[in-house]
Amino acid sequence: MKKQIPSKKLTRAEKKSNRNLWVAGVVIATAACACLAIYKHAAPKEMNAVAMSAIGANAPTEDANGKTAGATNEAAAPAMDKSGADFGPTVPNAEPPPGKDPPGMAWIPGGEFSMGAQRMPGMNNVGMNATVDSRPIHRVYVDGFFMDKTDVTNAEFEKFVKATGYVTIAERKPQAKDYPDAPPENLVAGSVVFAPPDHPVPLNNYFQWWTYVPGANWRHPEGPDSSIIGKGDYPVVHIAYADAEAYAKWAGKRLPTEAEWEFAARGGLAGKLYAWGNDFRPNGKWMANTFQGHFPDSNTGNDGYTGISPVAKFPSNGYGLYDMAGDVWQWTSDWYRPDYYSQLAAESVARNPQGPGSAYDPSEPGHEKKVQRGGSFLCTDQYCSRYMVGTRGKGDIDTGTNHLGFRCVMTRQEWVAKYGESGGHEAQGR
Repeated sequence: MKKQIPSKKLTRAEKKSNRNLWVAGVVIATAACACLAIYKHAAPKEMNAVAMSAIGANAPTEDANGKTAGATNEAAAPAMDKSGADFGPTVPNAEPPPGKDPPGMAWIPGGEFSMGAQRMPGMNNVGMNATVDSRPIHRVYVDGFFMDKTDVTNAEFEKFVKATGYVTIAERKPQAKDYPDAPPENLVAGSVVFAPPDHPVPLNNYFQWWTYVPGANWRHPEGPDSSIIGKGDYPVVHIAYADAEAYAKWAGKRLPTEAEWEFAARGGLAGKLYAWGNDFRPNGKWMANTFQGHFPDSNTGNDGYTGISPVAKFPSNGYGLYDMAGDVWQWTSDWYRPDYYSQLAAESVARNPQGPGSAYDPSEPGHEKKVQRGGSFLCTDQYCSRYMVGTRGKGDIDTGTNHLGFRCVMTRQEWVAKYGESGGHEAQGR
């Protein structure tokens, strides 16, 4: 959901929520691997929504006995047909890069590939829901481009802030003119933070593990008492779309389109479940930072982390990109529409698609949402499975969370404009 500030005159949503002015729901837009599912869910009566962030998806429901979906073991791929029968081959461009890779970036050759996630026999409800808006499979062509090898880190974002004086949306006090019905005491800067309960809970109420924290922002990911000191190599979080755009512009780059992101994430493979292949843990090796244990109350950290991890701690994909699944969600430049793939499928091959002209989420009409990709450290087959490479997330552009970051790209033309034909100079911030 879009950020909301409580007002003296209760709105319809506020009448349904009354306990804590700062508890906010994270909208979970088809994607938050803790993939919060809930566009349609209103805040519970005892809560007062202050902010909502788009990070989630269709959540599993309780069974007839009131038990939640999922097991208590590590995240794993649901049993399914792994043939990728609906996918054609990936045909990379043969054209070489325009010159030397900018520091911290890798050349992605571009080419033609099959985009999306197919519904496979045997997929459980969680995995099935994750693929609904990722079909039909369709052919897409993208030009070659450079992409950051990792998510933008705290250290890199700090360079940008020091150079420009930029203040992120989470750090800005909400303005009375934007929330005319809100009392002044409620106009406090903050962001949405994962706060797991200390006991198992049904998965039908995301307010039980997400909360709005005054003072939470990229410098203080868990709230004002937390810090990023010593965590320069961690991905920067609590980044709204405008924040990511501002950084990209400063660095002489831009955010990737959804098609560019998926081509890069697949690493040259076609029709695989993950950025590295079809096996979630090939030879028992952890390939991404995801959630193990019982969601949301107990993350066993079998992969080495119970929260976000430093970048590049897991193997790269075929193009040398790290963390294209798990750790933190990543913004793309495409507006979100669940029917957009049907539009692209009408073309024999969609060339360099830029996304639809406007956003539309039938669960929350009127909300401006962009596509998010990759999943996060909260991804689990108990609640979502959007660590699968073809699946999609969505989020309100004015909202960040502590599991949402970004990375940038640079096209051939942008490279030449930045470096000239000779090229090779160091890029800003990377």
